[in-house]
Amino acid sequence: MYENFMKVALEEARTAFQKGEVPVGAVIIKEDRIIAKAHNRVESLNDATAHAEVLAIREAGKELGGWRLEDCTMVVTLEPCSMCAGAMVEARLKKLVVGAFDFKAGAAGSVYNIVQDKRLNHRLEVVYGVLQDECSELLREFFRARR
Repeated sequence: MYENFMKVALEEARTAFQKGEVPVGAVIIKEDRIIAKAHNRVESLNDATAHAEVLAIREAGKELGGWRLEDCTMVVTLEPCSMCAGAMVEARLKKLVVGAFDFKAGAAGSVYNIVQDKRLNHRLEVVYGVLQDECSELLREFFRARR
């Protein structure tokens, strides 16, 4: 169901890879239409908050003319970190679709589960493992080349 959207997120991740950024890509969809897409730009913008997910949330807000993304789904190649997971909760995203797990810093079920924490005022539905092998391999390739 989400494979085609994950393929677009993977294209964004490959763009990040080519720019020397950690290869993470994200798209936000509403009513089966992409309204925002982004890739990591931390290095190029010298901005620790320039993760693909945060940039996509900003773009979606501009596209929709508001910060509430209640009927939207985020599709991302790597499980979000705590910052991005928190931004998703604050933006009121409806659903999160994850490619690869992040067993070191994931905040959507691996290490933490911010997106479904019952103590918060909003929770997201989560779908795991969409094109997981392709998403994981791109990250492995990037970090292999760095070492």
